[in-house]
Amino acid sequence: LQVPCAPSQPVAGSESRRFTNKHSKKALKASLTLGILLGMFFVAWLPFFITNVTQAVCSCVPAGFFDVLTWLGYCNSTMNPIIYPLFMRDFKRAMGKYLPCCRRSGEPRPSAISLSMRNSHSGPRAATSLKNVL
Repeated sequence: LQVPCAPSQPVAGSESRRFTNKHSKKALKASLTLGILLGMFFVAWLPFFITNVTQAVCSCVPAGFFDVLTWLGYCNSTMNPIIYPLFMRDFKRAMGKYLPCCRRSGEPRPSAISLSMRNSHSGPRAATSLKNVL
């Protein structure tokens, strides 16, 4: 018995490969961003937590050193708004849309009314009641 071979489809194969390649690039970039954020978090806060436990056990940590480690952790929180726009295009677009210092000159400024309507989900769909939803 012979099993008929399915005709090869190079177009679908290359399209699938292209999708996989694009998907893997996105996954790699997301992994890199997450790795950088977690790495920065551990570098900034791990010494603080180790020193905190050490201080509880032996009370041998100088107050100035403890303050420096606390401020290192605070600096990590300051770095997050810098790291996110560098690696995340969506975050960068949102910042540019809502912050006047980051907006391009040709983009219109969103009004407070449109922002509140968008956030409250009011508008054309506001007529739906809870009874209709359930």
